[in-house]
Amino acid sequence: MVSISARPFDWPYDDNLDPATTAILVIDMQKGFFASDGYLAGKGYDTSPMQTVIGTVSRLVKGARDTGCKVIWTRQGFRADAADASPYDKWRASRAGIQLDDASQTSLSRGTPGHQILPELAPHPSDIIVDKTANGAFYQTDLEMILRSQSITNLIFCGVTTDVCVHTTLREAVDRKYQCMLVEDACASGDQYAHDAGVHMVTVEDGIFGVVASTDAVLDGFSKLGSSSADYRRSGVVAGRRS
Repeated sequence: MVSISARPFDWPYDDNLDPATTAILVIDMQKGFFASDGYLAGKGYDTSPMQTVIGTVSRLVKGARDTGCKVIWTRQGFRADAADASPYDKWRASRAGIQLDDASQTSLSRGTPGHQILPELAPHPSDIIVDKTANGAFYQTDLEMILRSQSITNLIFCGVTTDVCVHTTLREAVDRKYQCMLVEDACASGDQYAHDAGVHMVTVEDGIFGVVASTDAVLDGFSKLGSSSADYRRSGVVAGRRS
């Protein structure tokens, strides 16, 4: 039995950390959110705190992938023709200096450079990418179908921003009965107060939205899982059956 040290309780709750049923959701690590002329910068936020988690996310994703967990990336952005953007969406974007129907800008429209995942984190061919237009990754996407098809029940969250897209998707997942973990040093926001509040809210009411852990704790749990899996293989037990 393997679990990851977390608060307010170790995760998963049943001490059955299984890569076959665990996925890491990497939320919106896109150029447009990190760029000096991108969406968040245009809203007046300092994106430098977000830069610090790029390496941490990379470590976390590699650990998950090496352990056999499914890696799922989300990208937020409107259609290239902005047909799915309401007048209000366009108005809010314009306040950040972005015209959604101008593909030459560092926007979050699909097909533009800003919509792409940071090159430092280039997804592997075996990873899954889910495109979304809302803050939550479950709304009008095939994410839940993917998770059900892959028999995923446990979700590890990282990415940006903690208080908006990460938190919204985490709450959507909890309502759908997934067991959720937020990795606090692998997610960030342009607003430190909002980040701290988002982390804290996961733990209220004895973990009503799941648990919070550090990247080191997650990787430590993965390392134990690797040792445990190796022991099972040496003993001849494969997928719950003895060969």
